[in-house]
Amino acid sequence: MDVTEATVPTDVLARSHEVPVVVDFWAEWCGPCRALTPVLEREVANRNGAVELAKIDVDANPALAAEYGVRGIPAVKAFRNGRVVNEFVGVQSAPGVSAFIDTLLGPSPGERLRDELRASGEQPEVLAALEGGDHERALSLLLDQVDEAEGDERDRLRELMVAIFEDLGPEHPLSVRFRRQLATALY
Repeated sequence: MDVTEATVPTDVLARSHEVPVVVDFWAEWCGPCRALTPVLEREVANRNGAVELAKIDVDANPALAAEYGVRGIPAVKAFRNGRVVNEFVGVQSAPGVSAFIDTLLGPSPGERLRDELRASGEQPEVLAALEGGDHERALSLLLDQVDEAEGDERDRLRELMVAIFEDLGPEHPLSVRFRRQLATALY
């Protein structure tokens, strides 16, 4: 589907809460875009509705290109839960596009983290905070442990925090704040 500034809120952001949406930023004059589009269309079609494809003409929608930081095309951004969760720039092979799309169909980093914590029994307070949607508390609990931890335990705490950052997205205020605090604590 072709998307414009007026339809992004419904066709991409809202829809991505139901199914992942892959957005292809392209232009008519762009040869690599014309090579990538059929690959994207075929790979999305092969997923039988599990993911949707939206196309944004950057010439007709320059404000959207600027808003999403498109500096080169083709640029492909994947949306889940109203935000960009993965992206690439340039032409990719069919297997590369397939792998890109498949990462959207699996559990999110946060879902994987919660499953992992449930299975291992580690960090029950962190798990409770995550299941309650309190990412700030989960990050605080983990960060508090970093100073006392050493070696593998310290690496594990960093890994858990990074999974939460991935789930929130790199621009989320909690990711920005706690990433800085984690770096200070580690180094």
